[in-house]
This record gives sequence, C-alpha cells and structure tokens, in this order.
Amino acid sequence: MCGIAGFVDFQRALGRDDALARLGQMISVLHHRGPDDRGLHFDGTCGLAHARLAIIDLTPAGHQPMSAADGDLWIVFNGEIYNFQELRAELVARGVRFRSHSDTEVILESYRVWGDAVIDRLRGMFAFALWDGRRQRLLLARDRLGKKPLYWARIGEAFVFGSELKALYAWPGFDRSLDLQAIHEYLTYQYIPAPRSVFAQVRKLPAAHKLVIERRGERWQVGAPERYWRLPAPTVRAARPGEAEEAQRELVRLLNESIRLRMISDVPLGAFLSGGVDSSAVVALMAQQSSQPVKTFSIGFPHQEYDETRYARMVAERYRTDHHELILEPDAAAVLPRLVWHYNEPYSDASMIPTYYVSELARRHVTVALNGDGGDEAFIGYPRYDTVRSLMGRDNVPAALAPWAATLLERLPARLRGGPRGERLAALARELRARAVPNSRRYAFTIVSMADEQKPEAYGALMRPFLQQSALDLLDPLFAAAPDFLSGANWADTHVYLPDDLLVKVDIASMAVSLEARSPLLDHKLMEWAFSLPVSVKTPDGVAKGVFKKAMEPYLPHDLMYRPKMGFGCPIDHWLRSDLREMAEDLLLSPRFEQRGIVTRAYVQRMMDEHMARTNAHHTRLFALLNLELWFRMWFDAPAAQALQRPQGDARPEKAVAHA
Repeated sequence: MCGIAGFVDFQRALGRDDALARLGQMISVLHHRGPDDRGLHFDGTCGLAHARLAIIDLTPAGHQPMSAADGDLWIVFNGEIYNFQELRAELVARGVRFRSHSDTEVILESYRVWGDAVIDRLRGMFAFALWDGRRQRLLLARDRLGKKPLYWARIGEAFVFGSELKALYAWPGFDRSLDLQAIHEYLTYQYIPAPRSVFAQVRKLPAAHKLVIERRGERWQVGAPERYWRLPAPTVRAARPGEAEEAQRELVRLLNESIRLRMISDVPLGAFLSGGVDSSAVVALMAQQSSQPVKTFSIGFPHQEYDETRYARMVAERYRTDHHELILEPDAAAVLPRLVWHYNEPYSDASMIPTYYVSELARRHVTVALNGDGGDEAFIGYPRYDTVRSLMGRDNVPAALAPWAATLLERLPARLRGGPRGERLAALARELRARAVPNSRRYAFTIVSMADEQKPEAYGALMRPFLQQSALDLLDPLFAAAPDFLSGANWADTHVYLPDDLLVKVDIASMAVSLEARSPLLDHKLMEWAFSLPVSVKTPDGVAKGVFKKAMEPYLPHDLMYRPKMGFGCPIDHWLRSDLREMAEDLLLSPRFEQRGIVTRAYVQRMMDEHMARTNAHHTRLFALLNLELWFRMWFDAPAAQALQRPQGDARPEKAVAHA
C-alpha cells in the first residue's frame, strides 16, 4: 500500500534537478500513505515517485519506482495483487527470472509477456503507472471496484498524476478553477462522483478503467479512459431448484478463498469488527484460518443508537480474538480540519470520523486490517432497499390519494417533524408526490443530501444556473441497464456510491494513519458470482442479504445477524447542537461564506434554527456545508504552500476510553 505520483514532460523541457525537485514535492505530501521508504526516477521524459508502506517483501528489493532488468520498463504501484504467487509461478515456467519476492515485479514481468492484458489477470486492489521507455508510453490502471484512487490532469505541456489530488496540487502552475458541476453534485450526494473532481483541470480515473499516454510521431496523445471490466448486468430470472442452498455453500467457499488470499502479509494483520454481519463474518472465517488469535478493532460512542460494540464483543468472545475497543466522544471541531486536509476534496460522509479513529486504533497494533465492505452491494443489504421496496409497492396507491397523503404528512405538528423521524416523514411525503417520476429519481429520495426541490431556496447566485440541470442525471444510464427498480438501486449503489463514497472514505481514512485496508467481500470473482444470482436468492422472502445470513448461521449468533442494521454512523446531529455548533455558526453564517454564492444565508439560518430547535433534522445538509466551507478555506483561499502543510496535532481522540 503506497502513494504514487509522476508526470510525462511532453517538451522534455525539465532539467534533472528541477524534475526531481517537483517529484519530491509531489510525493512528500503523500508521506502518510507510505512512511517506510521513498523513491524517485526521471529519465528525461517521464518522472515517477513512490512513498512505500512495506507489506510484501520488506527488503530493499521491493523498492519503487521499480524497473525491469533491461531498464526499459518502470512502475509505481499502489495496492496488493493477491494472486501474485500464481502469476509468478506461471512466469517462472516461461523462463522469467525474478530479483524480488514482491507483487510489484510480477506486474512488470506480466506486462512484458501479456502487454495491457496484464490488467485482466490481476486479482486485487491497485492503481499503477507503468512507463514503457522504449515505446514512450505510460499506462495508468485502476482496480475493478475502485479501491485505490488515481487522479490525473494535463497541466501546460505535462501530464501529471497522483494517488491523491494534493499531489497534483503541488505541481507548479496548478489551476484552482472550480468545477461548479462537481460542487452541484457534491451538494446532492455529499461526495463528488468520478470522473469529476472539485477542480476543473483534474479528473479521476474511474474504477475498472485504464488510460494510455503515448508519443505518436512528433505528438503526444492523451487517450480517453477505457473500461476493461464490467460486472454481469442485472437480470430477472427465476431461481433454479436448490439454487439457494447451492449459493450458501458457494458463498462460504468463495469468501474463505478471498480471506485466505488477503491474509498473506509480511507485517502484522488484523480486522475491523463493527458488530455488523459483514465484518463479523470476515472475522469468523479469519479465525478459522489463523493459527494465532485474530487482532480485532471496534469503535463505539456513548450514544446507544450509534453503538454496536456489544455485538462486536459477542463475536470477539466467540472466536477468542485479541480485541481492542475504543468508546469515544471525539473533539469533532478539532478532528474535522485534519480530515478535510486528508480528503482534499469536499466530502461529508460522517462515517469518515469513526473510520478514521478505528484505523488509528488498529494502526497501533497492525499494519493491515481486513474489513466487511461490499456485502451490502453484493447481496442487497442496505436498509434503504426496504424504502425502495415500499416505493415499488406505492405504485398501487391511487394517483388521486398520493398528493393528499403527502399534504397531510407535510402539515403534521412541528413536534412530530423533528429528529430522524421527521426526516423520514418528509422523505415519505416527497416519495408520494413523485409517484410518476423515473426510477432513478425515486431512488434518489433514499440517498441524496439535498433534493432538487430544495435547491431553488438553497442555491446562491453562483449555483443558480444549475437549477435547470439535475445532478441526478448521471443515475439514468444505470437504471436504464436494470430490469426493475430494486436491481437499478443496487446497480447504482455499486457503480456510484461504492467507489466514490464508501471506498474513498476507507482509503483516505486508513491511509491517513498508514494502515492498509483489505476488503474480502470486494474480491471481483466473488462480486461477479454474486451479481449472477437472482434477487430472489439473495433476498429470500424479502430478507435483506438473506442468502449471506443463512450461509453464516453456523458461524455467527442469530441475534447479531437478524437485528435491524445500524450502519457505521456517528452522532453528527448531536454534535451540531454541541461540539460543532460554534464552528458551524461561525463559518456558515460568515460574510465570506455568503459571498461565495453557493447557498443563501437565509437557507442556512432556517436550517440551523430548525435543527437547534429540533423541529427538523438538517444535520446531513449542515455537515455537508460545514465541510465545504472548511475545504474552501484550506484548499481554495489559502496560498498553495500553506494548504499543502499537513495539520499538526495528536491524531487520537481527545475524549476516549480504551478497552483491550
């Protein structure tokens, strides 16, 4: 696991000293991703930089940038290739001689044999840049599900790339012009979906894509990102006799295989244990494959509705893990600037806070941690799918009654419209009014931070042109590929929410403390198999993730699996009335924020008044705006040299009690 950066100088205008200085600055801001080693390479045209977190082959032979024996091929690689030993054996049989035991060298030698088709053979998480000096060609690639990030831009006469946006930010002449469409999407989703970034000049390479930059004659060509892999498209079919039982057995086999591959490590390894079904299943199967107690890590809050630690303890006790637990009430106002620096783009999924802290807890003991990410996408497990099912059924509500029922909900007394229940009632009212809208818009009711109908009141002068353009348009092709509403929602989650929110959250939070996070449920072979199953097998009798739970019944307590899903959240609603209140009021009601023209002061003031009075729950939108303004002040207003300085201070929670 590492940080990578580099460039191609189209004019060969940079001298060696200048080139190495630029590479050094780019990789220095990624030091947290790889504190164990640093390497630079420049050949007059291409520059490559690497910050190493040593996981496989800890010797100097694993140093990057790494070259092939002839010196024509060079690579910088971020990630892990879990089938590298299998590929290595195949290459050895072909006569290839290796100088290291690293998976990085396997990618290099595989490229020499198979060219770009090497990507199809890789099983793992990865983002890499491979420079073919003989062909004057740079190949960028990102893993199938999008676990490892990669940003790129053309800046002047150079092509520049990096694991995080801040590596490009460090390049001289970086243009901080905003992509207002990206801001529009952020206010809608709480994150910026690929391929956009917050800056107009910069793009993200989407998951399962490659990008080629090559010299053709006297000209350089930056190709269009090209998709190299797709999940099986959703289909409607009846389950075969006995298919449900077969699926349960196959799931256990595939998950065991995936976990076995992800337990290969030359450094200490453990697992996140949230108390949910997915992470608990991973820990249970890890324990059966490990000769030593599995090290497990849990985070909880003194707010019962956000705390799952008792369920985590059930699993820890059952499998006799070496369990570490942290109950915390973080100083949210202190930690947010650190997180805004690390995320580098506007991002406001509140679960980034517990993810950061559980990563920090794990890093005190291990360098690699497995997690349960991906189970909800693979097996239709999110609670919002219950809402989706209710929306499917709401088609039977007479058209004349739907608006009447919506009006009734909207006119309920204020005391009934406060808190999370109020948000659910408001969403239900919108759902009833939207009976006739496309499926993608119905789905949006379950996931958006700021709905389209809220934006005329919310948007300031800068954003008002976007009132005529829905940020939800990007969902339409995904729903068009699905045969029904539920499949479309699951398809959209897998292609947008998973890579652009969930996996960004985990990568940035874990890498902030130099921890490698591995996701067995996101093995692409397991995902391909899961998406080949009919919905009726994955959710028997409408039970979310039912096939997964049935398969895990021999391994996990019944009460843990069949309780309502909680999710990995935190009490942002509470913090906005306490720890974060002063910060939110100071920033969001400031003249500077109003002058940006993003949202109106009147809209912010109304939301804050209602949230503080508990007459309406606006914490999701307020938190999104707070993080946006913190981002503006850190990454847009401040001089570049200042912005690139990592915030100082202890990363540990200011108010915490640890239990081992």
